[in-house]
Amino acid sequence: MALVGIARLASQSELLEAKRNVQYFEIPARSILNRTKPNMPFQWTINPYRGCEFGCKYCYARYTHEFMEMDAYEFEDRIYAKSAAAHLLRQELRRIDRRERIALGTATDPYQPAERRYGRTRSILEVFAKERGRFLGITTKSDLVTRDVDVLQQIARANVLGVHITITTLDEKLARLLEPRAPRPGLRLEAVRKLSEAGICVSVFPNPIMPGLTDGERQLDRLAKAARDAGAQSFEGGPLFLMPSAQKVFLPFLEREFPKLAPRYRETFAKSAFLGREYKDILRERVQRVRDRYGLMSGPVEYRPEVWVEEQSELFALQ
Repeated sequence: MALVGIARLASQSELLEAKRNVQYFEIPARSILNRTKPNMPFQWTINPYRGCEFGCKYCYARYTHEFMEMDAYEFEDRIYAKSAAAHLLRQELRRIDRRERIALGTATDPYQPAERRYGRTRSILEVFAKERGRFLGITTKSDLVTRDVDVLQQIARANVLGVHITITTLDEKLARLLEPRAPRPGLRLEAVRKLSEAGICVSVFPNPIMPGLTDGERQLDRLAKAARDAGAQSFEGGPLFLMPSAQKVFLPFLEREFPKLAPRYRETFAKSAFLGREYKDILRERVQRVRDRYGLMSGPVEYRPEVWVEEQSELFALQ
């Protein structure tokens, strides 16, 4: 059967580099901004890469490789860097209302190892550094984000910027099982500290919160305290959801590493990718308690960027 659409583009992509079991390709992109569904907290997303080398066992975005006629397990081994990302962004931002929110790194990590080689995320941030009045959020598990403190500070002066560091657990052994190629939790906490000291609004996401693995109140309390101590201003987490593609990886993983939990998970996710309302309500209250305990906010920090304040002051001076 002939390949079409994104599958055809993937099959024709030029191999950029390979290391061990990971191969890097460049893939043509028609656009870099993607419109979200209604009721999302942001209206646009940017993912500079297809696939993610961190190999998180629970990753919902594995289904995106299935669009390219690939197996879910290839998601962390075949990484595609989108071409002309900065050029596309400059063109597309002209048509985007400045009040609409843009999220970078919603499906694949913008600071995964490929970024050290290809700098697609850095090139995108350099575009935003020349913008004013934008609302941008960045989500990552990587301490590589601190490499870009200089450009993040530029963005934050004239736009509302929030950086969200995902720390699923402080247990390094568990983190290595769940997120085998991601930076260890201690490095992520240090990234929170460095960003905070640089004046960047930073949050910690304990996502996804997994029943029987990371959802205990004591675990969440310890993480929230560490986030606060490192300089995070907000802490918000949501429960695990398992797309069918993610179930292909996560459920066998549970059977190997946590066999007592596997039957419960199989039964829970047999009919839906989402956990039930009762569990979600209990978890929401639990997260709220630990957040309140450490004076953390529940969402992105809203602030008036320095340049906005300067412009307002200049306006009043002229009156």
